[in-house]
Amino acid sequence: MDLSEAETRKLYIDNALKEAGWKVSSQDGAIIPSCACVEIELQGMPNNAGVGYADYILFDDDSMPLAVIEAKKTSVDENVGAQQAKLYADCIEKKWGRRPIIFYTNGYNIKIVANGYPARKVYGYYTKEELHSLIIRRSLSKITETRIDPKISDRYYIQEAATNVCETFNNNHRKSLIVMATGTGKTRCAVSIVDLLQKCNWVKHVLFLADRVELVKQAKNAFVTYLPNSSVCAISEENDEKDYDARVIVSTYPSMMNLIDCEDKKFGVAKFDLIIIDECHRSVYNKYKAIFNYFDS
Repeated sequence: MDLSEAETRKLYIDNALKEAGWKVSSQDGAIIPSCACVEIELQGMPNNAGVGYADYILFDDDSMPLAVIEAKKTSVDENVGAQQAKLYADCIEKKWGRRPIIFYTNGYNIKIVANGYPARKVYGYYTKEELHSLIIRRSLSKITETRIDPKISDRYYIQEAATNVCETFNNNHRKSLIVMATGTGKTRCAVSIVDLLQKCNWVKHVLFLADRVELVKQAKNAFVTYLPNSSVCAISEENDEKDYDARVIVSTYPSMMNLIDCEDKKFGVAKFDLIIIDECHRSVYNKYKAIFNYFDS
């Protein structure tokens, strides 16, 4: 559909913001705490008037900006708004002293730019709490302590795997693949990596996905045993504990699909800092790929 920008905002962007828990202001130019505010005037734009108007700025409880959104109509590529969004972010940073998270969209596609990573496509907008977490991450230093807890595993190749995963994340990559033979300790390797990343504050909420109920039970037992200070919840067709705020959630693919493919979604797009996919060759590129399109982790 060739909608105007105003129609695109009303039909797609406003609704997506509301789904993420944001109230959308109906008053142009008004700065309202905890609200998605529209048409906010910004000084210092590189035009003759030196003024611009941000389509949306998402404000915190204290009226500090958390994110800026540049909107284009549906018939325009969302990347057309990338430079404009950056200029708005520059003006916001100069005025408020905090650089906002950047989104730009044409209603259909949403891109995010944050924390030194290249722009990437996301399924929806971050909640206020998720934006808080993303901004806090800017102060994190690189992972320097990569020695795994020998009580979890003392196998040299698990130590090597964990070190390489940490180095991969330090280098601004967002994905890592570990290939291990059956019986060599994949679950303990996963727990070791989670333990490292929790200790250095890189992750708080973890999702561990498996394709069978038996593997969910096995993983839960391992996390409970070796990470006693982290709450763990197992969600599967046989067991739905419903502790959705647990630090570690272990789930089958179908159970997680049911929790996000519904009107009342249990998790926002940025709920999990880390997703571990067990036996990824089985399901990742089939119908459950939607899980990884949805979560931005």
